[in-house]
Amino acid sequence: MKKQKSIFMRLLDRVEKIGNALPHPVTLFLVFCGMVIIASQIFSMLGTSVTYEVIDPATHETTMTTVSAVSLLSADGLRFIFTSAVSNFTSFAPLGTVLVAMLGVGVAEGTGFIGTVLRKLVLSTPKTFITVVVVLAGVVSNVASDAGYVVLIPLGAIIFASVGRHPLAGLAAAFAGVSGGYSANLIIGSTDPLLAGISTEAAQLFDPNYVVGAASNFYFMFVSSFLIAILGTFVTEKIVEPRLGKYNGPQIEAVEHLNDNEKRGVKYAVIAFIIFVLVILLMLIPQNGILRNQENGEILNGSPFMSALVFIMALAFLIPGIAYGIGAKSIKSDKDVVAAMSKSMSSMGSYIVLTFVASQFVAYFNYTKLGTIIAVKGADALKSAGIGGIGLILLFVLLTAFINLFMGSASAKWAIMAPIFIPMLMKSGFAPEFTQVAYRIGDSTTNIISPLMSYFALIVTFAGKYDEESGIGTLISTMVPYSIVFLIGWSLLLIVWYIFGWPIGPGASILM
Repeated sequence: MKKQKSIFMRLLDRVEKIGNALPHPVTLFLVFCGMVIIASQIFSMLGTSVTYEVIDPATHETTMTTVSAVSLLSADGLRFIFTSAVSNFTSFAPLGTVLVAMLGVGVAEGTGFIGTVLRKLVLSTPKTFITVVVVLAGVVSNVASDAGYVVLIPLGAIIFASVGRHPLAGLAAAFAGVSGGYSANLIIGSTDPLLAGISTEAAQLFDPNYVVGAASNFYFMFVSSFLIAILGTFVTEKIVEPRLGKYNGPQIEAVEHLNDNEKRGVKYAVIAFIIFVLVILLMLIPQNGILRNQENGEILNGSPFMSALVFIMALAFLIPGIAYGIGAKSIKSDKDVVAAMSKSMSSMGSYIVLTFVASQFVAYFNYTKLGTIIAVKGADALKSAGIGGIGLILLFVLLTAFINLFMGSASAKWAIMAPIFIPMLMKSGFAPEFTQVAYRIGDSTTNIISPLMSYFALIVTFAGKYDEESGIGTLISTMVPYSIVFLIGWSLLLIVWYIFGWPIGPGASILM
């Protein structure tokens, strides 16, 4: 007798069915563009506007700003549609990130280096821990900016397939770690000083001498990394994988032990990688290192190193990939290297088409100011709710999670929300560092179900490699359980932290 599905599973099936019944993602984004155009005209005619205090992430200056809905059907709006189409596409951040990274990854994959390393990983990691390793690696990958989206997510699918598990479950597990757990990490990342700078300026609206440190959330985010790994493992193995069922797509060959050529290739690759790392460190460790910020010597804040992370990651795959190919004899000449790069680029055709349309949608949404209006209106509604204590913090988490569906940039949202909520919560006794933690929880948990998230189109493309029938509905229905469980589990951790009054970072407490 066939086991009856639970209400939740039937709901997810319904979400997937409805989502996949929609047109092709390219057509769907065109529809979204049309909806934004119409909405912009309606709200512009209604004179919709908001006034709020905003902090410039670059200069940290605070100003009062009034934003009104801008119509795309006005003369200026129509000119924007026609004149910005190319620049919207070429300046779309994920496009360059993905293509540059794929040049290095393509060589590492084409020479067999990635496959060999994954086989070694599979052979040395007990199958019981594969899921938790993939999720935790995704969480840690955010220290390398957006490289996790390009590199780790497709690797998660390959790792799962190589041990006989559904590749889409591996893709989902990696996506959950990379994007759903974006704010968590075991070390200080680039997001920390960026948000801390905005929080400092917002806090000084209430206390002119208050400073929020870059490491002020470290303790909480360190523990959160393991929480997300555990929750991600639970959702993958108990909800996502059983729902996906047996994988019937292209099969991955059984994992075999490395032969002599492959072992030699790995040895060459390790040596090349060590040399590469040493060269990078020589440019980074000295106080006047060329990859440091030349004005203040910092590494994480405004340095060439942080700006070049994607290129560095590409080289981190390219150089060992070539070394492996020489050692394993899979590279005979420079033509083989170029062929591997070309092959990786040719596989990105559908993504490039999708990116063109998605970039227009995101640009239209930003131009019309609808995302900003939604954020400020939501913040005003919460501010006037009259709720205090931990209940107010939890509502703030939920509001951030909701706004994140419409406004992807973490710093842009925080620049709008911090001047409103940090002073308000400081008056209620909450330290800015704690408010920032709450913001980071909401900002991370709904990344994985928002089509406005910059890399969403890329993940849809990755999923299509293993299931040609999959679409936006498949991805959202697969990721919804992670989003819900992460939001609940992370909020519960926040409550526990609040009850026990633990410090959330060095010198950072929960209450003022």
